[in-house]
Amino acid sequence: MGKIRNIIIGPARDLHDPALGHKLSLAAFLAWVGLGCDGLSSSAYGPEEAYRALGLHAPLAIFLVVMMATTIFVISIAYSNLIQHFPGGGGGYLVATKLLGKKAGVVSGCALLVDYFLTISVSVAAGCDALWSFLPPHFAGFKLTAEVVALFFLVILNLRGIRESVTVVAPVFMLFVVTHVFMILYAIGSHFTELPSLFQGSVSHFHSSVQSLGFFPVALIMLRAYSMGGGTYTGIEAVSNGVATLREPRVKTGKKTMFLMATSLAFTAGGILFSYLLTHSIPVTGKTMNAVLVDNLFGAWNLGGISVGRGLVIVTLVSEAALLFLAAQTGFIDGPRVLANMALDSWVPRHFAQFSDRLVTKNGIYLMGAAAAGTLLYTHGNITMLVVMYSINVFITFVLTELGMATHWIVARHQEPQWKSQLAIQGTGFIMCLCILIITLYEKFSEGGWMTSVITSAVICICFLIRGHYRKVKKSLRRLDELTSTPIVPAAKVNEMPKINADLPTAVVMVGGFSGFGLHQLMSIHMQFPNYFKNFIFISVGILDSGNFKGIEGVKQVEVETKGHLEKYVQWCHANGWAADYRMAVDTETIQALEKMCKEVKQDFPKTTYFSGKLIFQNEKFYHRILHHETAFAIQRRLQFAGLSVIVLPIRVLEEAAA
Repeated sequence: MGKIRNIIIGPARDLHDPALGHKLSLAAFLAWVGLGCDGLSSSAYGPEEAYRALGLHAPLAIFLVVMMATTIFVISIAYSNLIQHFPGGGGGYLVATKLLGKKAGVVSGCALLVDYFLTISVSVAAGCDALWSFLPPHFAGFKLTAEVVALFFLVILNLRGIRESVTVVAPVFMLFVVTHVFMILYAIGSHFTELPSLFQGSVSHFHSSVQSLGFFPVALIMLRAYSMGGGTYTGIEAVSNGVATLREPRVKTGKKTMFLMATSLAFTAGGILFSYLLTHSIPVTGKTMNAVLVDNLFGAWNLGGISVGRGLVIVTLVSEAALLFLAAQTGFIDGPRVLANMALDSWVPRHFAQFSDRLVTKNGIYLMGAAAAGTLLYTHGNITMLVVMYSINVFITFVLTELGMATHWIVARHQEPQWKSQLAIQGTGFIMCLCILIITLYEKFSEGGWMTSVITSAVICICFLIRGHYRKVKKSLRRLDELTSTPIVPAAKVNEMPKINADLPTAVVMVGGFSGFGLHQLMSIHMQFPNYFKNFIFISVGILDSGNFKGIEGVKQVEVETKGHLEKYVQWCHANGWAADYRMAVDTETIQALEKMCKEVKQDFPKTTYFSGKLIFQNEKFYHRILHHETAFAIQRRLQFAGLSVIVLPIRVLEEAAA
């Protein structure tokens, strides 16, 4: 099984590799590929929704092109400034938490979580829509199956690691860029002589519409179409959320990536919308608007009786479908990272912050994949419904982020000389995003808006319940921390400390940080086995997770902290006249590392008994196993099969103290 796993996912990373950070980080180009896929791929469905919303007023699309490009650059500049002020990453969740408070932060974080698994759903569904635009109609029954299979492939790809998955998508990304840039330039070049009449016609249609309907009705039509195309702007936030994956200097790399993303998205989305108008493309049942556009441009091309145009149509749509599939990368990269940040703040189960041995947050990847599969099955891959659900959550976090930054510039106006220009950018972005959010909710509430509102609200409620539980448990365990106040032996008495005798009975105690929880285990051993154990060996695994991993420097920092905690345990034992020592390791997973160390200790100390602590609740609930790790029982099972004796010490959580 290990060999098969290594082939599919890859071997474990070497945590002490000096080049580890470099191997995992993304340069600006790869960041544009990995994090820009989501933004650029939205040009496959965002402009289409805006164009369809215009209906009989299609000539007004030329004004939407300007509005769309302007919005992209305003939001991008705002998020570029956000990277400057929050270089550690975290995006909308961190900004809202720091600037608007924890409650606003969890709302933004939950909206991002729903946004990212819907990013995956939308990308996969839109990709299959692009493929099915040229496949025979009798293949329609296999579309949903193909979406689930593609989703499974993406989960496996992302379990291998961020950089590996991005490297795979780079050729597809560039094929999309080349084919779509050529498509837009050809559409403009082949209709170049029609441009004056097109502009004149658009202005004339605007004036005639105002005369017949009035200015405000026309403005509302434009505003509605602008809002329905809100899916175009999704993905812009990805870079700020994924700053931790960028190569140093991260701020410079992040800003460069934002520029590449904004420029490519503005050109592609605006160019496609403009091309619809130039080629007089109209919606066709069973086809995407981009499929109609490409067919209008290249479908009739022939070279010596060979349908060259048909081949070009297929290549363009396949590149679009492939990019849409791989745009799900953003959901798999940033979704687990947001989960990890929220786990560190106790809003979600803490194991979502843990890395696999490939240094990816695998639990987050599994959750994103499962949630995306659920929404695909529920909506049957209906892209219109998915885009509505997706856009609403994107703009919730956009609004909170822009509001937070605007608040920051107002508060810091006396210290920041450029506060007026920055406030103007953030304020404009806030108004744009708020308008899109309100109109989208109003217009599409019955077409998926209600569903995403229910899902996001439910996720927020669950997060508050989880955090409330963790706070109650922490309050209950405060009584144990009084044990840490026991004096530690002074350094001057080090020669009086008892010596280890490997031939005597030895208690091997598995601990985490120096706390009352660990000391309670030690006291329980003495109560149950008075004066039996003559040696105490403390073993601990310093866990690398998303909160402390920063390349090889992060590994060293975890080593120092873990060693410091273990030395306190040893000193505490010495202060009480007990012989003690410690063993430690740094890893991404606890159980395997503990098992290895326990077996090594057995070779040095033949008379060993192993002890591990486990929280015990008076009224055990199903969610306790989800919210609290089962390390004690898992390591007990493994060591007992290896012939080692393991005792799990119960640490009671008093319900009345936690209430």
